[in-house]
This record gives sequence, structure tokens and C-alpha cells, in this order.
Amino acid sequence: MSAAPIKSKNQFERFLHSQTSSSIVLMLATLAAVLWANSPWSDYYFKLGHLGIGTHFNGRQYQLSLDHWVKDGLMTIFFFVVGLEIKREILIGELSSLKKAVLPVMAAVGGAVLPALIYFFFNPAGSSASGWGVPMATDIAFALGLLALFGRRVPIGLKIFLTALAIVDDLLAVLVIAVFYTDRISFPALGAAFLFLSLLFLLIKNHSDNPFFFFCLCFAVWVCIFLSGIHATIAGVLLALIIPVKATMEPGIFFATIKRHKSWLKKTNLTRHSMVADKQQRIAIEQIYLAAQRMIPAGIRMEEALHPVQAFLILPLFALFAAGVTINQETLSTFPDGISLGIIAGLFLGKQIGILGFSFAMVKSGWTTLPTGVTWGQLWGVSLLGGIGFTMSIFISELAFTDPIQLAEAKIAVFAASLLAGMAGSVILNIYLPKR
Repeated sequence: MSAAPIKSKNQFERFLHSQTSSSIVLMLATLAAVLWANSPWSDYYFKLGHLGIGTHFNGRQYQLSLDHWVKDGLMTIFFFVVGLEIKREILIGELSSLKKAVLPVMAAVGGAVLPALIYFFFNPAGSSASGWGVPMATDIAFALGLLALFGRRVPIGLKIFLTALAIVDDLLAVLVIAVFYTDRISFPALGAAFLFLSLLFLLIKNHSDNPFFFFCLCFAVWVCIFLSGIHATIAGVLLALIIPVKATMEPGIFFATIKRHKSWLKKTNLTRHSMVADKQQRIAIEQIYLAAQRMIPAGIRMEEALHPVQAFLILPLFALFAAGVTINQETLSTFPDGISLGIIAGLFLGKQIGILGFSFAMVKSGWTTLPTGVTWGQLWGVSLLGGIGFTMSIFISELAFTDPIQLAEAKIAVFAASLLAGMAGSVILNIYLPKR
């Protein structure tokens, strides 16, 4: 009697679950940051963020503040996971063919361009104009988390559409950060980064599994990108691009390898004890193990391993250090003005009009169709959820504004717009999703 197949969630379901759970942790971290920053112990909050961590070498000091280690260091891992998601979707997922990609790609473009234009309308010049990238972003954790609250009422096509849209949105955000929020570029450091990337590519191509060299080269790439003037988190995306997300062994070779070594091992009377003394048995078992390892792409293994890390540790830490806004008379003295109006209107109005409008145009033009079982009302609800900028919007705010008052205003506007978009999206989805 053959063994029953092991039941497990597929990759998409596991991914969705982690986003749902992490959104709760992220919200708690944000709430803790705001309360701490406005409490009698607020001095400790800001001192902790500015705590220097580093080392001394050859008479020189190399250190960053704790909040910079989180925003420039740990967030690189977050962008590495984002890069793996983007690469996977482009090569084998919902963006792998023109027909499947048209709707989420164009919806994401509309949901990025229109909010930026709306922000520019309110802030055509001056120091506030640099914030046009803030309302372009969507927080995938919160958006998918809210959608998942409706459970089985949500058609699978709607979940896939929002996931693909958010991944394209992440790609656009990465490009904006790399191109428009870089003040200067050191080409020697950039050249060194690509040299280390090339060495890492050769290491992976030759199936080397030496973790020491792998992590040393990854760290070297991060340091070089950091020194180049491009935001250090872009190193995560560059590293993800060279990690394979497809099997590096053909299935035919895999089956032949397994069959050959399995047949030989059966003839050798393999036992748990014999393999300890018999080197040839161990070599055969190792060849089966290595073949299985090559059939599971490194990118998929890393994505699954790092999802809980970035969802339950890195993003909450980022929220803890980035969301702490002091809300007082000075902070609210200019609220609302061009920055806050541009961000709120961009995220709440620009996102839903851009996503829904571009989707409608693509469907009516005949280029694509709505996902199976999805209605325009449901797509409107998801378009509203796209206005939850939160994590990515706060991240871009940190790059866009150097003035503390402007930065605080931008973060408050992101909170307000994300809350408004989340509530409105939930109401619309509750109306248009089937009652089950």
C-alpha cells in the first residue's frame, strides 16, 4: 500500500499567510513606535535609534547608528526577498507571459504614475517636490492581510491579481529609489560591486555550496553599493537577480541519477549501520541528496527561509525605528499643506483611480480580460487597498525629506491615507464579494 501524499500548502498560500500574520505584528510595532515617541520616555526612543554600532580598524572608526543598520542593513534582506519575488514572477509566475502580465503591470503603472502626478500638482517646486515618490508605493503585507480577512469569499484570481500588482509596484519603487533618490555615484565602488557580483555569479553557476564565500561576497557587494552612493538596499535586489529561481538540473537527468544510485544501493544491502562504514554507500546517498538539492532552486529555498525573518523581524524593526513621529504643535503647525495633501490625495484617490482606470482601459481595448470570477466592484475594492502605502511609503519618505518637520508631516499623512484606504477598501470589498 503506497503512502498517502503529504498535504501541504502551496507556495502562494504560505506566502499569503505570512503576509497576513506579519501585518498584525507590523501594526503593533508601529503603534509601539508612535506611543513610545510621544511618551515621557521618548528620549530613550531617539537615543536608541542614534546608538552607534561599529568597529575600529587601523586607527579608524567604522560605525552606523542603530536605525541606519536597520534601514540600510536589515532592509537589504527585505529587498532581497522582494527581488526574488519579482524574478520568480517574471520567469515562471503571473508575469511570465504578456497575456498574464498586461493587467497587473498596467494597473501598477497607473497606480504609480497618477499618485506621483497628483503629488506634483500640490508640490510643483521647492524642497517638498522631492516627495513625489512617496504615494507611489503599496504595502503588500497590509494589502494582502486585509484581503485575507475575507477568507473564502475572495476569488483566487483577485488574490493573484493583487499579489502580482504589488510585486510590480515593488519593482517600480526599487527603480525610483535607485534612479531618483541617489545624490551621487562613486563609479569605482560601483565597479567593485559588479566585480563581486560576477564572482558570486560564477560561484553559483559552478554549484559551489560554500556558505562562507557566499556570505563574504554578499557582504562585499553590500559594502560597495553603500559606498557607491546608491541606496544600500539596492544591493539586495542585485543579489536576487543572480540567484536561480529555476531548477539547475533537467528532470530527465535527475530521474536517471536517482534511479542509478537507488538501484546500486539496493544491491549493497544498505542499512543505517552499513553506510557508516561503507564510503561508497555514503557517496551514492550524497549524490541523491545533491541531485534533489539542484532540483529545488536556491531562490525558492531562500525566499521560503527568509519570508518569516523579513515579515516578523525586519519589517517590524523598521516600523519601530521609522514610525516614531512626535505629534505636537510644531509638527501639526503646517498640517495640512502641500506635502500632506499630495500624499493623502495621491494614495487614496490616485491609487484607486490609476489602478482601476488603467485596468478598465486594458480590458476594454481587448488586450486582456478580468481574472476568472472577479467583478469590477471587487477590483475597485482591491484598487483602494493599493492605497495602503505604509512601509514602502515611509521608507521613501526617509529618502525624500531631510527636514524633520517635513518628514514627520509626510509620515503622518502616510498613516492617515493608509488607514483611510484600508477602511474604504474593506467596506467596498464587503459589499461586492459574494456572501458565503
